[in-house]
Amino acid sequence: MGVKKTIASVVGVVAVVGLGFVGYKTWHNAHQTYSFQAPVSTGMTGQTAIERGKYLAQAGDCVACHTAPGGKPFAGGLGLSTPFGVIYATNITPDKDTGIGGWTDQQFMDAVRKGKGVHGENLYPAMPYNVYTQVSDADLKDLKAYLDSVPAVHYDGPKTDLPFPYNIRLMMFGWNLLFLDNAPFKADPKQSDQWNRGAYLVEGLGHCTSCHTAKNLLGADNFGVHLQGSQLEGWLAPEITGNTRQGVGAWSNDELVDYLKTGANDKTVAAGPMAEAVHNSLQHLNKQDLTAIAVYLKSLPGSKDETQTLVNTQDVMARGKDIYLSNCAACHQSNGEGVRNMVPALKGNNALQAEAPTNVLHVIMVGAQGAATDSNPTSAAMPEFGWKLTDQQAADVSTYVRNSWGNAAPLVTAEQAADARKLLKGDAALQNPATK
Repeated sequence: MGVKKTIASVVGVVAVVGLGFVGYKTWHNAHQTYSFQAPVSTGMTGQTAIERGKYLAQAGDCVACHTAPGGKPFAGGLGLSTPFGVIYATNITPDKDTGIGGWTDQQFMDAVRKGKGVHGENLYPAMPYNVYTQVSDADLKDLKAYLDSVPAVHYDGPKTDLPFPYNIRLMMFGWNLLFLDNAPFKADPKQSDQWNRGAYLVEGLGHCTSCHTAKNLLGADNFGVHLQGSQLEGWLAPEITGNTRQGVGAWSNDELVDYLKTGANDKTVAAGPMAEAVHNSLQHLNKQDLTAIAVYLKSLPGSKDETQTLVNTQDVMARGKDIYLSNCAACHQSNGEGVRNMVPALKGNNALQAEAPTNVLHVIMVGAQGAATDSNPTSAAMPEFGWKLTDQQAADVSTYVRNSWGNAAPLVTAEQAADARKLLKGDAALQNPATK
């Protein structure tokens, strides 16, 4: 067979396989049904559709993305930063002109689960329809009943205008073929009702994967590292699997429930995007559902811990200890145990021991505000030290806290601190003392 015939044969096989994949995926996604009964909560979640829908809206944290700073709840306008540009959330109040007031239940479900707008346009997966495929018809109808009951707001917010070629929404057809699986949630008969309820919340409306799972180059979830942590707007959403050091495997169910309900426990305090998630969403869930989430997360195998104890870093650790005792020990204590529900413990802190030092450098540079919740209204704040510490000093103290009291994590370099300072340069608190 000649070279040209060989190439033609290969191209033909690839074309046939490609067409077969497109045909199968299109058929598969079009033939899914969602009439299943979701794993039920053992706690009361509401008697009416509106009451149930409000609870589900809180579980999904809908208000966070669909409310602009200073804007009306659910009226949209918030700009969501992505590697491809800013995507603006839409108005989901029942206003008939600018919101979803004229939508049928089916149109709403198609938008939430299939990424299809009311006019048939492809939505961008900044709205995580790729995980909302797990949610049942009944729950989405209750959710819409609640949204139809909130005050209508006539607000036509800014429009998403991504640079070429991302502004071609037809491209999302290819993205959906590759990454959208419309298969609904299926309970695992080998697991308990509690475990299945937790899986339904985590993998569906809770959309935990959106923040805690790393993305590939096309912005889709990399399920090879499912819930094993991901960089997010200058923060690290840490691993939340059963990994006992970098994840939550060493936490008891009660400790994890306390964290989700109050934003704090004796191990850490929620800050950054997680503080918002606790404030807007998780604190409103009942204890039974939070326990189910804890049971499910702790059952996940998580990443393989390959971190090794540092060697030949005596000078770095000594410098870091001096900085820590002078600036940090008053709140975090010399033993790194912090103050329960206020000052996060550094000893055994899972996010602190992540491969990347993103969070420790973030809070050193510009500080952080802990979550404030109904059950824990005293929200402590971490002051910024970017104005005081050089890049080398920030790196040294980071290395010290990441490798003391039984912690173990890679060395932090001055270059990493400089990169963090550059990333956070818009914060007024940041002034590199080395340049003064």
